Amino acid sequence: MVTSALALAQPDYDRKAELRAFDETKAGVKGLVDAGITEVPRIFHLPSPENLNTQQPELTLPTIGLQGIDEDPIRRKDVIEKMKDALESWGFFQLVNHGIPINILEDMKKGVMDFHEQDSEVKKQWYTRDSTSRVLYYSNFDLYTSSVTNWRDTFYCTMAPNPPQPHELPPPCREILLEYSRHVMKLGICLFGLISEAIGLDPNHLVDIGCADGHGRSF
Repeated sequence: MVTSALALAQPDYDRKAELRAFDETKAGVKGLVDAGITEVPRIFHLPSPENLNTQQPELTLPTIGLQGIDEDPIRRKDVIEKMKDALESWGFFQLVNHGIPINILEDMKKGVMDFHEQDSEVKKQWYTRDSTSRVLYYSNFDLYTSSVTNWRDTFYCTMAPNPPQPHELPPPCREILLEYSRHVMKLGICLFGLISEAIGLDPNHLVDIGCADGHGRSF
């Protein structure tokens, strides 16, 4: 929702108090929807259009496919060159054909949706802003510091090096999260090997210095 700067400057608008009240519900934006609100709360209002940069250039992100890199040395070399170019020009790239089975991806999406669709009273047990927790559920990690509140809730798990015990994970996505994380860790180690080669290092360099030790997922 777009609003004017004047509306945000209303004398009766205590943004900090409204943020705190929203946070203390531990229900997130899904809780607002479930409560049947008819107006978007002011904490989610965007600045007026004149303050928004609406002219964005059309960009084509570098996309890299990993199929065949373990069987075809020429293919592997080509992927490494594309990765090197993407890292130098963009600093990131999109992966396709990465080896994580479609059914795992679909089951992971379903598990996350099922988590968010749970009753708010059930989800509250995971709601926290304690970044040391291995399982977190919250709305906006920067809720109290950002000038604009995003319409989103987040479920986050630290899966390495000290993963939660299975019973600590929410039942709707417990099994698939463990399986999905195994695939992501395997892919991550592969990527660090390719990136190491792309920047002229030994293939095991980034893994050896601990880059693959940590693993967290946000949904």
